[in-house]
Amino acid sequence: MTKTKAFLLVSAALFALPAYASEETDASDRTSGGAAEAPAKKQSFTTGVAKGRDLLDTAISASTLDEAEIQKIGTRSIAEVLSNIPGIRAETGGTDGLTAITIRGLPLAADGSKFLQIQEDGLPVLEFGDVHFAATTAFLRTDLSLSQVQAIRGGSASTFSSNSPGGIVNFISKTGEEEGGMIQLSSGLDHELGRADFNYGGRLSESMRFNIGGFYRQGEGPRASGYNAFRGGQVKFNITKTLGSGFVRLYAKYLDDREPNYGLVPVRVSGTNSDPDYAPLPGFDPRRDTLTASRYRGATPTVDQDNNPATLDRREGNRSKVASLGVEAQFDVAGWSLSNRVRYARISGSYNETLPSATLPVPAFAMAFGGPGASLRYATGPNAGATISPASAINGNGLVANALDLNARINSMDNFTNDLRGSRVWELGNGKLTTTAGFYASSQDVDLYYDFGNSAYDLASGGNSAFIDVIAANGTPASQGGVLSYGIFGGSGYHRRYDLNYRVYAPYGSVNYQQGPLAVGASLRYDFGKVSGTLYGADLGGNRVGLAAIDLNRDGVISGPESAVAVLPLAQPGFADYDYGYASYSVGVNYRLAEPVSLFARYSRGARASADRLFFSPTVNPASGKLTDESAAYAPVKQAEGGIKFRKPGMTLFVTGFWASTKDKNLQIGADATGAVALITIDRSYSAKGVEVEGLFERGPLSLRVGATYTKAKIDSDRTDPTAVGNTPRHQPDLIFQAMPQYQTGLFSVGANILGTTSSYAQDSNLLKQPSYVIVSPFLQVRPTARVELSLNAYNVFDKLALVQVGSAAIPASGIVNAQTLNGRTITGSVRFSF
Repeated sequence: MTKTKAFLLVSAALFALPAYASEETDASDRTSGGAAEAPAKKQSFTTGVAKGRDLLDTAISASTLDEAEIQKIGTRSIAEVLSNIPGIRAETGGTDGLTAITIRGLPLAADGSKFLQIQEDGLPVLEFGDVHFAATTAFLRTDLSLSQVQAIRGGSASTFSSNSPGGIVNFISKTGEEEGGMIQLSSGLDHELGRADFNYGGRLSESMRFNIGGFYRQGEGPRASGYNAFRGGQVKFNITKTLGSGFVRLYAKYLDDREPNYGLVPVRVSGTNSDPDYAPLPGFDPRRDTLTASRYRGATPTVDQDNNPATLDRREGNRSKVASLGVEAQFDVAGWSLSNRVRYARISGSYNETLPSATLPVPAFAMAFGGPGASLRYATGPNAGATISPASAINGNGLVANALDLNARINSMDNFTNDLRGSRVWELGNGKLTTTAGFYASSQDVDLYYDFGNSAYDLASGGNSAFIDVIAANGTPASQGGVLSYGIFGGSGYHRRYDLNYRVYAPYGSVNYQQGPLAVGASLRYDFGKVSGTLYGADLGGNRVGLAAIDLNRDGVISGPESAVAVLPLAQPGFADYDYGYASYSVGVNYRLAEPVSLFARYSRGARASADRLFFSPTVNPASGKLTDESAAYAPVKQAEGGIKFRKPGMTLFVTGFWASTKDKNLQIGADATGAVALITIDRSYSAKGVEVEGLFERGPLSLRVGATYTKAKIDSDRTDPTAVGNTPRHQPDLIFQAMPQYQTGLFSVGANILGTTSSYAQDSNLLKQPSYVIVSPFLQVRPTARVELSLNAYNVFDKLALVQVGSAAIPASGIVNAQTLNGRTITGSVRFSF
């Protein structure tokens, strides 16, 4: 896009200021029918709208969770917290690095959150939620400094933020409104993980307040790894200065945390595709064992992004580092309410995942990777150097896995974001016209280095998995210290470096007219962006060479694996250099029938710009950096919704019907008919329709919070696989639901957090089923004296084997599939001191 065009767009937005208005109207501005009883407590909502509003006065579908509710959920995993919000579907193993999150049946083709934007204090954590190996959830944590989580589904999310057509989830920090602090000490009672949380806030003067909070944790975690797989924490601070009619707030955050990657692991399956029976393998339970690393599988040789010998420590797991600084200001000037949010974040880290590509009995594995007469021996651990008997049932299962070792160095996901907006209310006839206009700008780095390889290891419980070497019949090692190849399947594919920058600019505005109980509004946004940078990788094509002989262990001998090490063709970069632009709009109407009831309807069109997944494909010409298919620059999303909201003392009930459609060009990791890992290219359109229900019922000390989402989604077209047309997208259940019954007094609170899902298909071919599950997590909080609270949380108390994704399209002949599971029973105790 030329500078002239950008200037014209900005000028047009500023010129049109009087023509735009906020989506909603203040509760105090409306005229309601008189209610016989005192109104129920209003719920102010500020995320993804022009101005904070009571939910019954907004033409949106939205939900909130406060910090007290999150304490009762039983886990602090971001994805599992989001699973408690209707409409949101999340796949996780219980940690934050490997997650997949979507909303209202929009496709979940791969990891991350493509159509749902995750924010912290009103600005996106990352501009794009689905960058490979750098999911937004990896750079966000919950602790006692969190005040509230707000989620908007569809609606004005398309026009009040970029790259968020499906919705927005905003994690809002405490800002010192409440004086005092708290310290909470937690420990696993059936696992080794200790954690300390703290928060303190209050006033420094009449016009200045502050809040500081954070956590630190360390330990093996809920699954046995044999080392401290969790280690790190964060500190967050903000200070607010009130100035006349407004305020200025300074935010700061530092996060440095390591987590294990609870990815896909081998699981036994029998029965039929339509009625499968999944069970742990003998000697290895995916609910409490992990294979990403172990006490005997740590550092291995590798190459860095300059093709120099280096060392990869797999025990680093998924490491997230964030240092951010932000300012928020809001003032009333000459009848206008002006606000600005700006933040700069330095983000880096690493991603380590072990994905089994083939799991075989000892004799079959030796034959497959060493040829006739080959044998296996331990490369690490207490049995290092010992040959494994072909008849040995090692670990009770007799299995050895060939794993894809996925390592990504996150050099920089740095971003700068600024959101400026202004609004004003005008008296017009018997009603009020509210106008809002703003301008959004961001810069997002995507600097990643992929280093993939293959290794062999046994399936041992208790964090005792060890590397296995393959020895050919003539005594020649076919592996080195358990490493089969220093490149994926011995080649150079997916050995890459991305060094990209994305600039996003968006003028936006809205107009709303409210008269009596009726409010009608519309909003508009135009996103335009610039993508630039360089790429390195032999799979860009041409005459690029991606293999070299390197003595990685520096022993003076080039071993078999060292003879073909994947390297980057540093002298032959590819390029990224293209522009894009698209418009988003949303129109809605809200009618307050009476004090406790309102109706709303809305239609929206938004989009999500494409990020790193476009590259290393025919979509981008690596020589020029230009798109060969302009339609791949962004994925449009159309949505319609309508519903009823009812609220009175002791009862809140929201019911919303929705429809959504989108197009998606993506890559997803799947499996072929044999169960072998396969990378699948998709170019599809999807649609989904359904109903969301959310309710809160209170009577005395008893309360029940419930939510449910019924969805029917389908693949409408597919340019690469026509046989998938009409099928249900993988992992999409018909029904997901949440419930939290509890009994609460001044002395104690007791209840349970319940999450459930019906069955779904493992892959888009709609053959193999993933079973339904219900996770029950009871909690007990006791307050024996003032300022002291004792808590007990039992996550998944019935130890359900809950599969969130299965990597096979059908039951393979081996009877073994890869699956990602939720954690098993995990009991945590804590004590909180308030002061």
